[in-house]
Amino acid sequence: MTGPTALTRTRRSTELAALADGQPVDVIVIGGGITGAGIALDAATRGLSVALVEKHDLAFGTSRWSSKLVHGGLRYLATGNIGIARRSAIERGILMTRNAPHLVKAMPQLVPLLPSMGRGSRALVRTGFVAGDGLRRLAGTSASTLPRSGRVDARRAVELTPTVRTEGLDGGLLAYDGQLVDDARLVAAVARTAAQHGARILTRVSASDAEATSVRLTDELTGDSFVATARVVINAAGVWAGDLDPALTLRPSRGTHLVFDAAAFGNPTAALTIPIPGALNRFVFAMPEQLGRVYLGLTDEDAPGPIPDVPQPTPGEIDFLLDTVNTALATELTTSDVRGAYAGLRPLIDTGEGNTADVSREHAVVESASGVVSVIGGKLTEYRYMAQDVLDRALALRGLTAAGCRTANLPLVGAPANPVSTLRSEHVLPSSLVARYGAEAPNVIARARCARPTEPVAEGIDVIRAEFEYAVTHEGALCADDILDRRTRIGLVSGDRDLAAEAAAEMIAEFGDHE
Repeated sequence: MTGPTALTRTRRSTELAALADGQPVDVIVIGGGITGAGIALDAATRGLSVALVEKHDLAFGTSRWSSKLVHGGLRYLATGNIGIARRSAIERGILMTRNAPHLVKAMPQLVPLLPSMGRGSRALVRTGFVAGDGLRRLAGTSASTLPRSGRVDARRAVELTPTVRTEGLDGGLLAYDGQLVDDARLVAAVARTAAQHGARILTRVSASDAEATSVRLTDELTGDSFVATARVVINAAGVWAGDLDPALTLRPSRGTHLVFDAAAFGNPTAALTIPIPGALNRFVFAMPEQLGRVYLGLTDEDAPGPIPDVPQPTPGEIDFLLDTVNTALATELTTSDVRGAYAGLRPLIDTGEGNTADVSREHAVVESASGVVSVIGGKLTEYRYMAQDVLDRALALRGLTAAGCRTANLPLVGAPANPVSTLRSEHVLPSSLVARYGAEAPNVIARARCARPTEPVAEGIDVIRAEFEYAVTHEGALCADDILDRRTRIGLVSGDRDLAAEAAAEMIAEFGDHE
């Protein structure tokens, strides 16, 4: 038995057929990334009928390629953008304490004080960290949720980041920010919470010919096409927004990360944070992540031209990240240590000048000549605020009324206040399962019908078979790639993907057509 949060193939078919039969909705959202999912949730919880359509899969684009950080806005404070810095700190606090405390935790960030870092740079970082503490307090986030910054001695610095260069090490500066266990899991949680409140979440459905109150939808699984009607159509397609409205001018910026075994960094418990020479308040981070990995990122490079489905890191970006992190390591890392790499495109608003690193992360809401309302720009941390803003403005443009926004105090699926059900499992819950599913973790095992549900999907990978099944029966996974690349992040390392591919194919075959 599935519940109202479950995204199944059967539910998709039923809801898509209703749209095809001419059943109108209040809002159609185009795009299944974090912004689109956030808009669908906001609309549904205001009592509006809403359908979200996504050409590929949830979190297929930029939303799965982030640094997995929920930033407090410190970088924006340093560049004088006080508004976005304050909002970021507020939204971080909302995610960590109300929306998704199961998915966002405090991550320590250590800046090692090495001889190469001059007195001025040290003072600048320390001042920034103190300002970050001020932002945290301003946002109402307690020190028990995000500890205060401070200085640690060399011994503690090595405990936190074991491979840091020790010659001349004068301790380190330590601060805290929010870290997602996984950005794609946040998107899935937001989408399923929207479904819990009645939203239709329709993946593998592409949109074209979008107008003020209608859009042509095509089922990518069958090829069937029809025109759906709504009171307002919202374009939240991210870097692909210009495909729906060519008048939009975006300037995509590529951000690249490298994936390592955590052992290459001595299994750190803090993110090794290295200032980029010559840049104001920009760092390279080596961040401990799930599945025994460290992600090293990130870059900020212009990415002109056609938008690829899956962006690729460039050799120059890989060299830049390795060269930068090696300035702070006792043992040099090389390309042979890299287990995987990924790149994402930021949907920045084109201001026509300057480096992409200096382009504002503000978002904009634009009504096109056709009447479609588009949201462009922005950043993951502010997805909830962006959704509220675009929906408020879209309703005002159409003269529509609805209840006020509820999402600031709304727990997502898996949060302690929204465990979905109270099923119990006789099995001991792996800590990795709890990290990914929160209060919903017992359900993942209790609802499993597959053979050997608590066994790993492959040797050495801390994802169990029940998680693969749950991805299909509850999280909208329609193919093996959805499981490997977005419901889990196994696919970031090709060797791991090969090991787990058989189990993913098994779950699609067994549960994909009959939940």
